Amino acid sequence: MLQRGLPSSRLRAHGSAMSVLPPVRRDRVIPALPQCFSKDAALHTKDSFHPKVKTACQEQRTGTVGFKISKVIVVGDLAVGKTCLINRFCKDTFDKNYKATIGVDFEMERFEVLGVPFSLQLWDTAGQERFKCIASTYYRGAQAIIIVFDVNDVASLAHAKQWLEDALKENDPATVLLFLVGTKKDLSSPAQYLLIEQDAITLAKEIKAEYWAVSALTGENVKEFFFRVASLTFEANVLAELEKSGSRRIGDVVRINSSSSNTYVTSKKKQASCCQ
Repeated sequence: MLQRGLPSSRLRAHGSAMSVLPPVRRDRVIPALPQCFSKDAALHTKDSFHPKVKTACQEQRTGTVGFKISKVIVVGDLAVGKTCLINRFCKDTFDKNYKATIGVDFEMERFEVLGVPFSLQLWDTAGQERFKCIASTYYRGAQAIIIVFDVNDVASLAHAKQWLEDALKENDPATVLLFLVGTKKDLSSPAQYLLIEQDAITLAKEIKAEYWAVSALTGENVKEFFFRVASLTFEANVLAELEKSGSRRIGDVVRINSSSSNTYVTSKKKQASCCQ
């Protein structure tokens, strides 16, 4: 499903109208945490989901996570392969005829993570300078940011920090997940790739991003990468939901276990007054 240049107000209306989300495809089921590309530059090096997340999914205590649509923005220089990367995953196609993205496009992808449905909206933003102001208006509200560079173009890696700075102006750095992705790996010789990989991993560590190298032409690591993005975003959402519900449960436990009968009486008075 491709949407081009949809204004924020229309997007909100569009999202609220989607009361019934499409079913999850069989090849979008994630039963376990996909492994990172390189443990030298990874958001998490653990082998499985957080124990709290696994328990919440087993007990069906994931709250509204299954009904939410998480926003992922893809940024980077012109012609680094952002659109090809998204199209390879979403449509399993590769178009050799290059067409620059005008403004913003997005694709919706549905997953099932640990038995729970989960949706990602992948926003493909323009890399051309003249569209930067338009694209930046769509950065807000991202839960994950994918910064793309061409492993055969050192300048595109050097520009990654500026793309990140622009994206973080509209988002909270403390809550957003960051990924640094090198594309066109198929065009690079092993020796050439190793050289730029060292610089990429150094940068990924510096900006606290997870590093991946992929090829949209061959499909190498593309599915694995997006499954990793979906899984880590899902985990962050479930943990946030558990934190909210946990704070409410703590209050209930204190009231029930209190030795003072006045606690219960006071609580009833408050409930009665609020209903009047």
